[in-house]
This record gives sequence, structure tokens and C-alpha cells, in this order.
Amino acid sequence: MDTDRQIAPFSGLGRAAPRILRVDTPEPSAWSAAVVQAAGAGFDTVLLPAGPLPRGLAKKAAAAGVALLGDVSIDRAMAVEIDDTVPFMRLNAGNTDPRTPPVPAEAAALAVGTAEDVAALAAWWGRRIESMCSAGFTGVRLLGLRSLPGWGLAAFLEGVRTACPSAVLFGWTPGVAWGTLGTLPPGTLDLVASSMPWWDGEAGWFWRELAALRGVASVVCDAEPHHGREALAAVLGDGWMTAAVGADTAALNMVKRDRLSGLPFTRLISPPDGAVLAVLRTDAADLRRARRGAVCLAGLRTGTGLPASGILAELGADYAPFACVAGEGALRPGATLNVAPGALAVYVAEVRPAAVVTPLSLDVVQAVGAVPRVAIEAPRPAVDGGRFPARLVVGSSVQVTADILTDGHDKLGATMRWRAPGGAGTWTEVAMQPLGNDVWGAEFPLERLGVHHYVVEAWRDLYATFVDELEKKHRAGLNLALELREGEALLIAAVEKLAGHGRDDVAAALLDLQAQFKASDADVQRDLLLADGTRGLMRRADPRPHRAVTAEMPVQAERTAAGFAAWYEVFPRSMSDDPARHGTFRDVVRHLPRVERMGFDVLYFPPFHPIGTKNRKGPNNTLTPGPDDVGSPYAIGSKDGGHDALHPELGSLEDFQHLLQEAAKHGIEIAMDFAIQCSPDHPWLEQHKRWFTWRPDGTIRYAENPPKRYEDIVNVDFYAPDAVPGLWMALAEVVLFWAGQGIRLFRVDNPHTKPLPFWEWMISEVQARYPDAVFLAEAFTRPKVMYRLAKVGFSQSYTYFTWRSLKWEFEQYLQELSDGPARDFFRPHFFVNTPDINPVPLQTAPRSGFLTRAALAATLSGLWGVYCGFELCDAIPVPGKEEYLDSEKYQIRAWEWGRPGNIEAEIGQLNALRRENPALHTHLGVTFLRADNDQVLLFEKATPDRSNVVLVAINLDLQTPQSAWIEVPFWRWRVAVPNGTEPAALLATDLLAERTERWTDRGRRVSLTSDQPYAIWRITPEA
Repeated sequence: MDTDRQIAPFSGLGRAAPRILRVDTPEPSAWSAAVVQAAGAGFDTVLLPAGPLPRGLAKKAAAAGVALLGDVSIDRAMAVEIDDTVPFMRLNAGNTDPRTPPVPAEAAALAVGTAEDVAALAAWWGRRIESMCSAGFTGVRLLGLRSLPGWGLAAFLEGVRTACPSAVLFGWTPGVAWGTLGTLPPGTLDLVASSMPWWDGEAGWFWRELAALRGVASVVCDAEPHHGREALAAVLGDGWMTAAVGADTAALNMVKRDRLSGLPFTRLISPPDGAVLAVLRTDAADLRRARRGAVCLAGLRTGTGLPASGILAELGADYAPFACVAGEGALRPGATLNVAPGALAVYVAEVRPAAVVTPLSLDVVQAVGAVPRVAIEAPRPAVDGGRFPARLVVGSSVQVTADILTDGHDKLGATMRWRAPGGAGTWTEVAMQPLGNDVWGAEFPLERLGVHHYVVEAWRDLYATFVDELEKKHRAGLNLALELREGEALLIAAVEKLAGHGRDDVAAALLDLQAQFKASDADVQRDLLLADGTRGLMRRADPRPHRAVTAEMPVQAERTAAGFAAWYEVFPRSMSDDPARHGTFRDVVRHLPRVERMGFDVLYFPPFHPIGTKNRKGPNNTLTPGPDDVGSPYAIGSKDGGHDALHPELGSLEDFQHLLQEAAKHGIEIAMDFAIQCSPDHPWLEQHKRWFTWRPDGTIRYAENPPKRYEDIVNVDFYAPDAVPGLWMALAEVVLFWAGQGIRLFRVDNPHTKPLPFWEWMISEVQARYPDAVFLAEAFTRPKVMYRLAKVGFSQSYTYFTWRSLKWEFEQYLQELSDGPARDFFRPHFFVNTPDINPVPLQTAPRSGFLTRAALAATLSGLWGVYCGFELCDAIPVPGKEEYLDSEKYQIRAWEWGRPGNIEAEIGQLNALRRENPALHTHLGVTFLRADNDQVLLFEKATPDRSNVVLVAINLDLQTPQSAWIEVPFWRWRVAVPNGTEPAALLATDLLAERTERWTDRGRRVSLTSDQPYAIWRITPEA
């Protein structure tokens, strides 16, 4: 026997994870050089083509530490090798399967049909393989296995293994059915091959194949024929194989040998379709028992790297910090791991043997006594767990719900207790009812202004549990003798627990019931225990075991104008209708009938205080005013006074009071602007210099909101040395002064640039004395800041409605406001324009565009407003800016009231429809419906009980008429139809044309013209 076989054994490790250099040249003269090259590049195995082994090559390979495998194709042999004992047949046509070598025309192909054929074939090849091993080969790669019938593969391999038990058998398994592989006994093959050469790097079949193969033997991944697959093959396979030696091959083999050896268990830990593939290799299949691990990343293509946090989250075990042993980058949270296509990165770590033990935060006594057995979760409405009040309007009911649950099947009792403002200690209790899915509900009315409170209480109801079981057993016809004794015991225990608690009427009634119970037969006793009267008495006597109570939750009741109002903004100084004469409060009185005709119930003025002269602005925000220029009313303060004074040219305090009285006669309330900024002439700069921040050169910085600059105003510093509490109290006194004059609506300029604690304190101070005071936040800022302002006290807020124009924008924003947490505290005020904002889409819009914006604001929100000129379709801009030319902020204007093309009548109609339909009194209750045109917004507004339902379709295209096929959801009216059925027809009243149609079809076409770019219907189910 050739001694080469004895000195070149296939090591145990190599058998499990070989590093194979495949030699494709059939020339034996080149094989010796390949062995030397393989040893130098870190390979431990060389795979040679079919053919005899040159003499001396086995010894040379052994000396280099390289094992030799030879290829054999078990499904073919040269014709000269065939004898009568082997079931071969001649074949002159070549095969077409790319996973197998081509068939020469002079070869014979396999044809087996019986178990005897398989056994003969196995014996024939066993002898040849044994002969190859005797010549110096360590084993063979078995090609052509897929040609064997599935039923014969196991028998063939077992036969070969019996004939040459020490040979390494490397089965070329691509193309063999996975089910067939599952029938192979363990140890039949030493190595199997994956189909990685045919994998695109994404398809999921590869991972299923890999799992199937690992159930058979160690898996070898072939890096060919794709260039750059070496790292991927080394990572994914137990062993790997290539026919090419590159510059990085030796380093790759070193990592494979020194870092990945002994880590046979592999799992994918990255998305299967990413640019970088990541796998975790461990020394145990169960990560809890693993002691070593390696994260391997192989670059597949150019693209986004992998976030390390996602990889670490997939590991499933407590690893020590990972060390990078190949590639670059750190495997730590927050890092992004980028691996170039074809490159490899490997991070290794030990698995920590034991978890950190956390001391107990709760002992058994605390668990029994302090932790409630009944859980009350998510009481609603609640803002930040009760830190701030939820907001509703007087006259509405608060729908209180909570998730209430406990262990087991016992019945629960629950109540909601509430108290009105000023009713400390006086609580009203309302039983809560189960609504399904462990949700309980009750309601209480808001009958007065101020902050109300409610709590939810729940307990295990022993008697209700007993009655439930008694009823079930009675229906089942069971003997109830023992249950009746238990019921009597509950009655006795209830009387005993009432003793000394001042509830003698309940105790007396229960004593009478006990006497009646004793004197009755079993049927009467049962009925007594189940009677409604008994249940009511036991409910009143219930000691409420395992009681749980929530914290007090505040709910603020505000007046109607806090949630439903239409605002109209004017500059009183322009109400003279003469650009050469400064208007007065008495001039405003002349315009009240026009404001009333348009249906506005709030008339809002920008600041009406004295205007400074230093750095005064001229027309169109110039810095070179003339002697007669009026300046910006936001530059507050002069020698005539500050925030508690009136601009002299507007009139006296008596004139202002006259305006308030006349406005009230028209159903109009006056709102004022509370703007905290000061002109450089404000008396406070002399009287309270330390309320401001001064620069090193003695000057004070004027206000900026880049790119806008406001040279005529300066800002106070709320936390300057003398500002706390002096400035805070002075500002509160300003608001209280005007509240004392009769103002209750305050629009606050830029509140997000002032401290949140100031607003929380100041608004509560004002509302403590004037509960009907309402504050509107002019806060065009980040959504969460706007929400916080609402929480600390602002009843209303400007929004980004002015800039929203697309269908999805309206749907997304209104759903956030009406269905999310903000519904309990945030009320959006939809202003279509402001003196500061001349929306770009309106600058070129025809009349229909103004109608569209008015309809959107008036129907989507309970609060909407316009700045005067909008009703005249005025939108002449400063070129290239979102500002009005000849803005009233800097000069007096004379408006051409009632000019042709105005939309005053349409605005009046919209406001009338709003008043007539409660569904339009709020932004809540909106549901967006399907219209097949993205330029048509279709939605329903409905009251909670669906007693008022309004359907609105609006053309969002400010330039062009649009039409759409809309779907009317008949099923939404089931709650209003007996037996919950769908109505056969809906009565649709066109609120603009004042006519009613009977709709029987769910689909219909709506055309929205330039003259009428919106449609509004009131919908009721046909009786």
C-alpha cells in the first residue's frame, strides 16, 4: 500500500470546515504547482480533476499540510471502463444542466432501475474510490448524485461508505431534491455543496437549502463562478471553495481558520436584500449555551451600510464587547457598518456566562398589600397622565373611559366620581358600564366654566360574581343547596360590615331580606338572591375588596367661543375708508353691520396701543418713514403709554367702551392682540431697564426672526435680574386690565418665543378671575411646541393650514388632530390669511381659489378666520415674497368694500351653515371618504350620535374646475336605522341650493365648477 495515504490524513477539523482550492486544469503537470500555491494561500485542501495522481504528489501535499480530493462523476464513465456488471448505457447527447459537467459524446450515462442496480453501482464506485485513496487521495467529490433516483441515493452512498469507510465523501448536492437529502442517514456524507453559485444574494430559497444541507453534513460554499464571492462563501459555508487565488485569499483563510473555527452554527442577522449581508456564527445552536460568537459581514453590492444597533439587537445573548479582527469599523450602538462589495468584516466576542442580577424592588408583603389586584389603565380623557386638563366646552358631556381588568373570571364593579369647580369634597358618583374588550365608560356634564375633576374606581364585585355563577348553575339544572347557603352567608357578612358605618337604612333592608330568606323554600330563596332589589342593596353595601383608584384627572370647561367661532381681523386705523385720515374706534362701529352680514362673531384688532417713533417703519417695511407715516402697531409704547394705554388717534377709553357695547348688539365680540414686544420708546425701557438684556456697548438688540428683521421693536428678557417676578406680574396686570374693560378673547403674538412656565402661570391667574377668558396662540412653530402651549393654557392655536394644499396633507393632519392624543387639548384655528402671510397660491388665484380656501377652513375646523381683504379677493404681493404690497402693518389703507367679484355673500352663507349644523362646530368627528380624483377632497363631519351629518366635497385646484366619482358609505348610518341595518336610501339636502334628493346609489359623480368649487350636503337616513 502507498504510504502517502498514511501521512496525509484528513483532520477532524478539516473534514468539518475545509478550505478548498479547486484545480480545473486537467494537466497533471500543473497540479504540483497548485499544491504549493494552495499551501501558501492558507488552503488545507486541493480538489483535482478526474484522473490518476502523479507519483510523489501525495507526499508533497502531506509535507505542505494539504489534503487531496479527486473528482468522480458517478453517473458516467468512459466506454472502455464498462463491463457487464455495471448498469451503464451509451449516450451520445450532452446534458444541459449548468450545475453538472458536460457529458462527452464518447461517455456512457447512468441508467439504474432497481435496488440491485444501485447496489452494483455502489460496489463498482466503491472499489475505484478505495483504489484512489490507496494512491494518495484523501477522498473524492461525488458528481452526478442528482442523476440517481431519489429512492436509491441513500443506498448508493451507504454502499460506497461501506466499501471505503475512511474516505472523505464530498457530495455535490446542487439539484438533489431537499426531501431526498432528508432521507440520508447521518455520516453518510462528510461534506455537501450549496447552490451559492446560482444565488443572486437575495432569494430566500438559499437559506432554506442551507438549513436542509446542514441536516446532512458540513456545507461547502463555492465562490465561483462569480468574482468577489470569496468572503461570502467563507462566511456562509462551514467550508469554502474557490478556483482562484487573489491578493486577499491568505488573509481570508487565516480568519476562517483562526477566528471562525469551532463556530459551526450560523444564522442570518441582517435584512436578506441589503447591500451588506451579516451572519452570526456561534459554537452552540442555542445562544443561551454559546460561549463564543463572531459577527461576519460580507459586502454584496454598493449601497447603504448596516446600522450596528440593528445587528446587536438580533444577537439574542449577552456578549462581551466585539473586537474587529477583519475589516474596519466598530460594532457598537449608533455606528453604521459599511463593507465594500466582495470585502469581509469580522467581529468576535465571548458570551458572558451569567446575567447581571437586579435586586428585587418589591417584596412579597408589598406585592400582597400594596400592588392592586384590579388594574385601571388609560383613563380618558387625560393629558399627560393628568398633568394638564383636557379641554371641552360648557354644555357638553365628558365621555370617561378606562381599561379595567383583573385576574380570573370574577366580576368587577366600577364607578366614576366627578366634581365641579369650587366643589372641593363634593363628589358625584356614576356607575361605569362595560363597553367590551375590558373598556368601561361613564359620562358627566359640564354645566359651568372652570376645571372639573374625575377619578375612576374599580374593585372585585363578590356578589355580582356569585349571582353570575348562580344563574348559570340554575339554567343548567344543577342542585343549588350549597349555593343558597353561600348566598345567605354573603347577606350576613354584608350586614356585619355595615355596622358602625352610618348606613342603617341599607343594613335594615338587608336584615329584612335575611328574615324573608330564612322563611322561604329553596325556589323563593334563589329568586330572592337573583332579584334586582337584592343586587341593588348588595351594591350599596359592597365593601369593594381589592379597590383601585386613579389619580384625579382635570377637565377644563370653556365657553363655546373657545371651540367654535369665526374671526374677522381689521386694523381700526384703516376703518375711516380714507387713506388720508386715521381711523378711530367709532369708525369701526360703522362697519359692524357688514361684519355681521358675513356671519363673523369675533372682530379681532392688532395691537391698539401707542406706537413708538424710534426706528419707526415706513410703507412696505422701509426704514425711511416720513413725518406722517403711522408705523407698525406692533412697535408698542411711546410717551403716551405702554401696553395698558390706547393709541391716542384711535380714540379714548370711552370710545373703546362704546365700540364694545355696539359690537355686542350685533352679536360680535372684540378680540385684542397681546403682543409683549416693546418699541425703543416704551416707558419700561426707562422705568425697568433691568427687564431687558443690554449689549456691551449700551445698546439693546432689536427683534429678529431671520430672514425678517424688526428694527422698531425690542424684546423683554423674562429671566433678567429684576424680571422675576416684576415683569411677569406686570404682564399679567396688562391682561387683567383689559379683561376688566370687557375683553375676554386674547390673540397672543409669538407665544412660543416666551417661557412656557410664564404662560401656565399667567393664564391660570387670569382665568381664576375671569373663567371665560380665552387665549389664542399665534404660534407658527414646531407641532410639539404648539401642543405644549395648548397644554399650558392656550384654548386655540394657529396652525400650518395656511400652507397646506394637497389632499393627503389635509387628511393626515386632521386625522392626527381628531384621532390622536391632541384631540383632548388642542383646538386648531384655521386662518386663511394674516397681515403677515399672503399665501403664494392665492397671489395668482381666481375668485374660485378664495372660495376654496374659505370652504376648507370653515368646514374642517370649528375655528376659522380671515384678515380683511380676503373677502375682496385681494392678494397683490410684494414681488417674490409671501407678503402683501402696501401692507396695513405700515400704512393706512382704504378698502373698496363690496367691489365686483367679492365673496362676502358666500362667506356669510358658510358661516350660517356652520351655525346651523353642530357637526361643523369642531374639527372632531371628521372621516375622509373616497373620491377618485386627488384634486377633490371628500369628507364627512358628524356629531357623536350622528344626529347631524354633513358631507363636504371641495375642489383643491385653485385654478381649474374638477370632477370626481365619490362613494357614499351607506353603512355608516346603520346606528341610526332600526336593527342596525343599512338604509335603503339617504336623503341628501344640498345646503347651498336648498334642495333635497333621494340617494339610493353609493356612487355618484360630483362636478365642482369655478363658480361653485365646493358642495355641502346634510345627510339623513330615509325613515
